[in-house]
Amino acid sequence: MIRYFIKHPTAGNILMMAIIAIGIASLTRLNKESFPLLKPSKVQVKMVYPGANPNDVEDAICNRLEDATDGISFLQEQSCDARDNIAIFTLEMQEAGNIEDFYNDIKAAVDGVQDFPSETEDPSIVELGRVSAVANVAITSVGLTPSELKALTEEYRDKLLANPQIPIVTVGGFSTHQLHVLIDPNLLLKYKLSVQDIANLIASQGIDLPAGLLEADEKSYQIRFDNIRKTTEELASLVILNSKDGAEITLGDIATIKDQFENKEDRVELNGKRAGLLKVNKNTTDDILKVYAAIEQFVETENAILPNSTHLTITQDGAALVSDRLKLLITNGWQGLILASLVLFVFFTWRYTFWVAVGLPVSFLGGLAMMVFFGVTINMISMIALLMAIGILMDDAIVLSESIAHEYNKGLTPMQAAIAGTERVLAGVFASFLTSAFLFGSLFMMKG
Repeated sequence: MIRYFIKHPTAGNILMMAIIAIGIASLTRLNKESFPLLKPSKVQVKMVYPGANPNDVEDAICNRLEDATDGISFLQEQSCDARDNIAIFTLEMQEAGNIEDFYNDIKAAVDGVQDFPSETEDPSIVELGRVSAVANVAITSVGLTPSELKALTEEYRDKLLANPQIPIVTVGGFSTHQLHVLIDPNLLLKYKLSVQDIANLIASQGIDLPAGLLEADEKSYQIRFDNIRKTTEELASLVILNSKDGAEITLGDIATIKDQFENKEDRVELNGKRAGLLKVNKNTTDDILKVYAAIEQFVETENAILPNSTHLTITQDGAALVSDRLKLLITNGWQGLILASLVLFVFFTWRYTFWVAVGLPVSFLGGLAMMVFFGVTINMISMIALLMAIGILMDDAIVLSESIAHEYNKGLTPMQAAIAGTERVLAGVFASFLTSAFLFGSLFMMKG
């Protein structure tokens, strides 16, 4: 093959141009992320329940799904997110499991549940790839209560999710929202009431039931009866007793009502201020740099129109690691190319220097094309390999150039010198490649 390409330089040039063209075309298809793609380990079940609120969804769907899948082999963890009209049930598999068997077991278990409400739609069951963190967005606003801050955070979550470049956003910094009722025991005695009486009254007055859907032309409207008291003012206005003279005794008259969250440990602060947190993650098919760029653009746009009392701040930038390593790779590449070319130019003619310099980008473009073909991404691990490849390529190119120059100086023709010089060092160059390949190839035998 060496003789063929030396004797037919046109074929070699065509191959080189093809490698360059394919490599350049592959650049847009290479995803960038922190770590390599991993096999899916989660299965997600989505089930629509029209007209139902989160409590209805949890009772009618989540609890049944959890009971049905408890005994599945290699199940590590299960969680159910109950929302308006839909349940999102996620099951995570242990590392030793097989995702196809795990998926089939879940599908069989879900299909075996026969007592879902008649209004529910057929479940959607899909495998989930692993997600990785991109960045967090902290939201601070002076003068807002924790409940108002959470509502603002959820509003910005929906805005972020409306961007097609941002796949996954979750809210952090808040636990379960609660209204704590602290009842004065002396007033209970005065009005001959018990704590259980108050609890029963609150429960009986807090009704929230689905009433179905109203279909009209191309639109559908969710109908429900909602009498849940969701604020301290609404709960304080609940009538506990009616006196003989017609006066009303409300819950606020006998109790102090506090609006708070269940766990203080979930509280997040930024620069001493209470903050809501938006955690942005990506799927395995998303480009971390593109997702981060979309987040950055969103934050800049929102901060430009927000009042001074409210501010969005990007924290825990996971894309910086990839961006910095990519810049290092590019910097090392062109610096190594220039330095090697200068050294070669001192000892060899410009022709040797030119082809050594051309060899590095051509080899890299060919490598990038192969990465796309085999489904490899630009990540922390692959970039370490590319950084090592720069040194190996330059070393081998210099050795080959020196060997060809040596044969040419002995009086051989350029074609003869190219053949003889390449064949003279071929075994050594190939052996050095095998040394690196065997050293790192042993990692393929490791699990995990």
